[in-house]
Order: sequence, then C-alpha cells, then structure tokens
Amino acid sequence: MDMKTLEISIIGAGIGGLAAALALARTGAKVTVFEQAEALGEVGAGLQISPNGVAVLEALGLRADAAKLATTPEAVVLRDYRGGEVARLAMGKTAEARYGRPYWQFHRADLLKLLENGARAAGVTLVFGHKLAGVKPQPDGVDLEFTSGVHHHTSCLIGADGVRSTLRDLVFEGQPASFTGHVAWRGLVKAEKLPAGLFENAAQVFMGKGRHLVAYPLRGGSLINFVAVEERKSWAAEGWNIPDTAENLRAAFTGFGSPVQALLNAVEETFLWGLFNHPVLPRWHKGRVVLLGDACHPMLPYLAQGAVMGLEDAYVLARSLEAADTPEAGLAAYEMARKPRATRVQKGAAANARAYHLRNPLVRGAAHKALALMPQGALIGRFDWLYALDVTAVREA
Repeated sequence: MDMKTLEISIIGAGIGGLAAALALARTGAKVTVFEQAEALGEVGAGLQISPNGVAVLEALGLRADAAKLATTPEAVVLRDYRGGEVARLAMGKTAEARYGRPYWQFHRADLLKLLENGARAAGVTLVFGHKLAGVKPQPDGVDLEFTSGVHHHTSCLIGADGVRSTLRDLVFEGQPASFTGHVAWRGLVKAEKLPAGLFENAAQVFMGKGRHLVAYPLRGGSLINFVAVEERKSWAAEGWNIPDTAENLRAAFTGFGSPVQALLNAVEETFLWGLFNHPVLPRWHKGRVVLLGDACHPMLPYLAQGAVMGLEDAYVLARSLEAADTPEAGLAAYEMARKPRATRVQKGAAANARAYHLRNPLVRGAAHKALALMPQGALIGRFDWLYALDVTAVREA
C-alpha cells in the first residue's frame, strides 16, 4: 500500500501514541496526533525499558539520543521486606551481552519528549486540547468529533489513549474492569535527601506480606523513583494522578526495613492509583479503527512492560499497514501479530503480583530460598521469552 495516500489520526500523545506517530510518519503517511491535555507535562514517574523496547527505539532512529537520557541499572535485586537480599539478577553489561541491547530506565517526561521531538522532525502534527467525543465510520475512513465541536476526517484512526480509553468505549464497548485489590503509590525523591549510598544503581524490589516496593535511580542517580503496592479491600479509583498523603504511604509500609523507611520519610508528594484487571478484548480493530498499547491490553505493572508493549505495538502496526493492500487488512494483520504476545505479558504480570505478595511466611521463605539457589543464567533466562524478541527484526509467531 502506498502510505503517502493515507492520512492517519492518533488519539493520545503518550509513549505508544507518539511512537506510532513516528513509525507511521517514517513510512510516508501523513500523521496527526490529538491529545486532550493542553501540553505534555513533567509527569513524575519512572519507566523501565527492557531490551525488546530498546530495539524499537533503535529502529526509530532514537537510540543515540535515548542513551543520553537513560540510566542503565547494574542489577535487579529482590529483597525481603527487611532489606535482606534474596536474589540478584545481573543487568548492565550482562543483559546487553545476552540480548544485544541494554536495559534502561527513564524519567517518563524525558522519553516522552524524545518521542515528541522525533515525531515532529518526521512531520507529525500534534494538536493539544482536543478530547474525542464521537466517531463515525465512513467508506473512505472515519469522521471524528471533539468536545470543542471540531470535526476531522481521517483515513485511519488509532486509539492510543490509555487505560481509560475513550475510543475503546465508543467503538469497542470494552467490558468493565474489576478491582484487583491492589493499590499503588508512586513518586520521586531527590537523592540528596537520602543517606549517601543508600540505593545502589539497581532496580530493587522489597517484598513483604501483601505489599511490595520497587525503587530505582533516574537522571544519573539524582532522583529515586518508587512504586509501592499494597493489597487492600477498599476500592481506589483507576488513574495516575490521584494525590494522597505521604503519611498514608508510610503507614502502609510500617515494619519494612531501614532503606524503605529512609526513602518514604523523604517523600513529600505522592499519587495513588487503583490497579484493575481488564478482560481481554475480543477485537482490537473494526474497519479502519484500531487500538494500541494500554487502550487494548492494559496490564498490571509487575513485569514493567506497559510502555514497552506500546513501543512494540507501534512498530508492528506501522509495518503491518505498510505491507498490506488495504488499511483494513493492515490493521487485521497487526492484531493477529500482537495479540498472543500482549496477552502472555498480561498474564505474566498478574503472576508476578502473586509472587511478590506471598502471605504465608513459610511459603514466602521457601520461595525466597529457591530464588537464592537458582543459578544466575537460569534466573535471567526466565525472561528470555520477553527480552530477546526483537519485533523490528522478526515477525511474531
């Protein structure tokens, strides 16, 4: 298909949406991204981009610039709630030697800006302050209506508008999500507020009864990003920007060891969100409308693959459209290629949640001992299915 004949619209200027915009623009398509926010802000959150995601950044021509923004952890360290080391998964040069690419960590705003700059340089138009209100399929594309009253016609429509996707509700009638019983706090702490050397250059997971906390450095170690998860019966709204008090966060992790206490005592601002299970959508595309990333396969954060799956989706979508005879065929090929892998990652993330929160102390102790005795090659090998797949080089089975 001659991509220069397509005018493609994307709803949502997140990681997946901007990556898709760049990938599609590089094929020659005319691409417009509509974002409901007035601007891309400095969102206070970290992202982990494993080698399979770095492969996409590389294919999009962004690897060199991304390397300047990334932190490369030397390890992923699993600890008990007191701080004792359970297992250490070597990353750094070990991961790069095994997978051909590094394991990186970013401040979300840095990666988002990199993708935005790349998309603009490729000719993508970004339109802010536009919230989708209606969608009407046409023989030659899709008519869009925004809450402002603006109308727009497009050849192909991509929904990359996240876990609470408006397009998914309008077109695909997504089933209601169910609360997992997990809530998560996130935030950033300046490293200068912590004892020197408290956190090494690693992603560290502190695991306790019904709770765990992940912490890792960003921006050259000047910031420590954390995500703290607690099981609870009460419902919490699904969203990323629900302010909560640091006191509530600290109370939830009473009893954890001194590294966690020192980190949480330095927290000044935090946000809480509820974690939800979303039923697998029967379809990701209808006609010339398709979903991408969290809009079609939202997943729990326990494999750190949400952003990475959005990057993989973006590249495969652009490749599938370019190789197809019609937009409809291209979108169908994209769904067929991506759905099995995304579903497997969703299930893997849910399984990790159970492993982190083992409640029975005897079971937890036995599980931790088994991890400690596992050879390093076998430990990292458990992730080969995930990190070794390069969607830019091979077609997925």
